[in-house]
Amino acid sequence: MTNTTPSTAANQDRVVIFDTTLRDGEQSPGATMSHEEKLEIAAMLDDMGVDIIEAGFPIASEGDFNAVSEIAKNSKNAVICGLSRANFKDIDRCWEAVRHAAKPRIHTFIGTSPLHRAIPNLTMDEMAQRIHDTVSHARNLCDDVQWSPMDATRTEHDYLCRTVEIAIKAGATTINIPDTVGYTAPRESADLIRMLLERVPGADEIIFATHCHNDLGMATANSLAAVEAGARQVECTINGLGERAGNTALEEVVMALKVRNDIMPYATGVDTTKIMNISRRVAAVSGFPVQFNKAIVGKNAFAHESGIHQDGMLKNAETFEIMRPEDVGLAATSLVMGKHSGRAALRSKLRELGIEMADNQLADVFVRFKELADRKKEVYDDDLLALVRVSDDATPDFLVLKDLRVVCGTGGQSAEMVMTVEGAEKTASTTGDGPVDAAFNAVKEIFPHEARLELYQVSAVTEGTDAQATVSVRLNEDGRIVTGSNADTDTVVASVKAYIHALNRLLVRRGKVGAGADAREINYKDAG
Repeated sequence: MTNTTPSTAANQDRVVIFDTTLRDGEQSPGATMSHEEKLEIAAMLDDMGVDIIEAGFPIASEGDFNAVSEIAKNSKNAVICGLSRANFKDIDRCWEAVRHAAKPRIHTFIGTSPLHRAIPNLTMDEMAQRIHDTVSHARNLCDDVQWSPMDATRTEHDYLCRTVEIAIKAGATTINIPDTVGYTAPRESADLIRMLLERVPGADEIIFATHCHNDLGMATANSLAAVEAGARQVECTINGLGERAGNTALEEVVMALKVRNDIMPYATGVDTTKIMNISRRVAAVSGFPVQFNKAIVGKNAFAHESGIHQDGMLKNAETFEIMRPEDVGLAATSLVMGKHSGRAALRSKLRELGIEMADNQLADVFVRFKELADRKKEVYDDDLLALVRVSDDATPDFLVLKDLRVVCGTGGQSAEMVMTVEGAEKTASTTGDGPVDAAFNAVKEIFPHEARLELYQVSAVTEGTDAQATVSVRLNEDGRIVTGSNADTDTVVASVKAYIHALNRLLVRRGKVGAGADAREINYKDAG
């Protein structure tokens, strides 16, 4: 077999980008993507020049296995990686999924810190033996093997060095050092990589990777510090999506390396002009909107309101912008669609936004677009992206809102609702502490359930009193976590539709995920 590892040992100016949006990103509670959405995002990552795509956790479910397997078959350029725990069954299943790729990789992990060693109740020697056996087994299957000591940043240095040396001798070609709980500071991140390079035999012959979580808001800083210390692979996700507070954001790393090439003279193969399209698409399919002030891809990242800033921008954009909107694929203008725009114009505009649609999909979006255009003077790019998100979701419509009338004011709030439940029309009349609460109570009366509302978030897609409101909700029923979203110029309608969207997803989750196993039965917490 030929070694398929992206070579950085021969080129110390090259930083390998390892994207784990489809694995760690999808582990965000409620961010589960459909099979088709995973394939779409993987194709976009491959096209933009990501070196390695961690496509999923094949042992977690039949659906995850199938997605990883199909991504492996369809990949054109990227290494396709699957995650596995430190046991032969996981590793074999992972190999079966990735083996179809032109460049496959097995990524296996085990928690090495005192807290994580206590979970399987292994002594240091027993864990060391398991690392040797499992990495050796993976290497016998695949030339490209990555190993991660989960919670590495809280592992005793002597033991970390010992386990890394064992993994290298067993055949690992990449050693990932995860800051699993987002606890590290940049100086510590750099010192840890330097220490391993200095102390571990064979460290100069493999690639060190860094995987940082953002619990203290330092993920990207920690990743870049590790790179300066000698790490040559950065693990990241689109929009920083991931467990808890998320991960290092791909867009932040590649743009930091591009903008500050003077002090970090490292190159990546990522086409930055495709960042904005994939950022918006991941936000749409995951149901996790990008915060307005998010670095690089946030709505306000290139917006200026201060008079001093605006004056400076008019004279020279470089006075207040260190990069151009075009650098990340953002057009300078964000108009102009309206009620007189036709189907061809809509298709053209969607293509500009990086969205290709089949005729039947376009027909659905076009109907929604016309309805919106009749209510708004101008339809912005973000309006269209919100419409596409609503139309793209393939969740079956067990529950459908047919009619809603809400009364609100100082005298109280009430809602009258007509909803179909698997085709049967039902009605309810309820009150509440506000119009949304009253409407949600009507949904509960028609379709009783025990799901707990964990998140209710409203954001305006565009400006003005006629702006679309995008509403996201998160429900939790006995550990099953789902999100729902919807956009409408009527905030209450958007709220109810988002709530119903989440309930429809919950009904799907109540079914079996695959191979007779509920997804909750597999503990696939991240490797970093």
